[in-house]
Amino acid sequence: MDTIGKRISEYRKKKNLKQDELAEMLGVSPQAVSKWENDLSCPDISLLPELSRILGVSIDEIVQGKKEEPIVSVLPEEQRKDIDKLMLRVIIESAGGDHVRVNLPVALVKVAIETGMAMPNINSKINDKLGEDALSSIDFAQILKMVELGAIGNLVDIESANGDIVKVFVE
Repeated sequence: MDTIGKRISEYRKKKNLKQDELAEMLGVSPQAVSKWENDLSCPDISLLPELSRILGVSIDEIVQGKKEEPIVSVLPEEQRKDIDKLMLRVIIESAGGDHVRVNLPVALVKVAIETGMAMPNINSKINDKLGEDALSSIDFAQILKMVELGAIGNLVDIESANGDIVKVFVE
């Protein structure tokens, strides 16, 4: 079984750090690091952000062993999927609890841009809360160019000061 201690030890060794070097960087004793790595104790939660930074992995990777996927990947040409098989997904969540999901085939987005067709207009209470049409500020032509160059994943991630969220991703 993979444990927090084993993961800390593995990540520390990959960074070519000794236990005492990691301990000094974190302001703890070398014995504390040894106890973590031998699963006799766990690092204090307040140390996790700095431990994560030093080891170059996410907190989730340390605690749960989950490797974070990059938010956006640019795939080499030989690994790219046919653009006609990709989906553009837009998620809008207002702080007031409204949720909007838009799923568009990238091929349709491409045709819409090429023909000058307007992108979908979402008319709902969410627009009033966001103060404008949530999709009007998204440059779909630029997103399409990124996708054509191999970008895939979470391309736009906006959170307003009042808690509204807009996400655009391609998969």
